[in-house]
Amino acid sequence: MKISVIIPTYNRAHLIQRAIDSVLNQTYPVNQLIVVNDGSTDKTQETLSKYKPNVKTITINNNGVSYARNVGIKEAHGDWIAFLDSDDEWKQTKLAKQVIAIQSTPNTVFCHTEEIWVRNGKRINPMKKHKKYGGYVFQKNLDRCLISPSSVLMKKSLIYDVGFFDTAFPICEDYDLWLKILAKYPVLFVDEPLVIKYGGHDDQLSKHTEKIEMYRIKALTNILDDKSLNSKNELAVLETLIYKCKIYLLGAIKRDYNFEINLMEEKIHSYQKRHLEIKKTLT
Repeated sequence: MKISVIIPTYNRAHLIQRAIDSVLNQTYPVNQLIVVNDGSTDKTQETLSKYKPNVKTITINNNGVSYARNVGIKEAHGDWIAFLDSDDEWKQTKLAKQVIAIQSTPNTVFCHTEEIWVRNGKRINPMKKHKKYGGYVFQKNLDRCLISPSSVLMKKSLIYDVGFFDTAFPICEDYDLWLKILAKYPVLFVDEPLVIKYGGHDDQLSKHTEKIEMYRIKALTNILDDKSLNSKNELAVLETLIYKCKIYLLGAIKRDYNFEINLMEEKIHSYQKRHLEIKKTLT
């Protein structure tokens, strides 16, 4: 297996070295490590220059994590792609254990692992709602994304099957892409913490909680247009959308956002109608 690793980064000169070193220290050899510097204005470029020629560095204008990952994918030579966020790190045997699992499971195209969470320097335990799974896990990932980009090892051909990261998503871009993949393929889960995921810092994208549900709704709306969804999955998407739109509606009412109130009410009505029509065809 030839593996290309892609690390997007923006103004993380103080963190990027830890991420890069964790890739270079893997017990399974990496064929290509690509760091996409997404228009950093700190000393990121200076830090990256120390790794030449072992690390391919691409510097672009600041366009967000989705665009940066897409740039890296297009430059990847490997038939398998792994992602690593610049504030995370891998355990030394991360790739080796994934490769063993993949080679022993025929037709695997997407693999992820368990992870360790560290927030503000202290290890924390994920809640039950964050439990990860393998197999056909589309419905289990509808409420929230249970697959960390830093844990993923996937066939590059998947991108050309379902599409690249959507650059319209400044957050939840992984949730959007994974749903497109999970709707069509089973995933392999290595139930061992092989990634250390750090949180709590100010520039962490997932801290923008007020916008997360909005982009989850957008991603779910996108997946409804996927003609390959079977009826059960379509029903599950609609049920999740109705639930999330109702939650969003309550927030809009609380803030007196008339445009969003009307929009959510229209969406809820439309999704409820579609849900009822599909249920009738199944009875």
